[in-house]
Amino acid sequence: MGGGTDITVHASCISWQGKGALIRGTSGCGKSTLALQMLAYGCDLVADDRVILRANADKIWAYAPQAISGLIEARGVGLLNAAVVETAPVTVVVDLGEPEPQRLPEPRKIVLLGQSVPLLRARPEPHFAAALLQFLKAGRRDNV
Repeated sequence: MGGGTDITVHASCISWQGKGALIRGTSGCGKSTLALQMLAYGCDLVADDRVILRANADKIWAYAPQAISGLIEARGVGLLNAAVVETAPVTVVVDLGEPEPQRLPEPRKIVLLGQSVPLLRARPEPHFAAALLQFLKAGRRDNV
């Protein structure tokens, strides 16, 4: 990937068929847990714990630092090997630090490396991983 400036963020990133979800939040908030749930649904791992981001053209690309590529932490189990993709465009940012208070929230965006990306706040609900997968598969209908 040519051009752009790299930044490293404390986050996890998974990919569903070329669509990346960057999962961020404070230490211990469940980033790796959500990433593991997404892997169980068939997603691939881009990176866990640290994610390198690079703006290139009209996309933000995520990839893993080489030292941790293909590894994901499972608290109480250890470091697990995972199917990995080298990179994925960030199509959504999931913020685990601030729960979504609304049942049907208005679309939110976040500016990341100068580019606007959809933002989801995670509700502490058992269905969130399934909802995130469906978001990656088919998007969300807004303005209903």
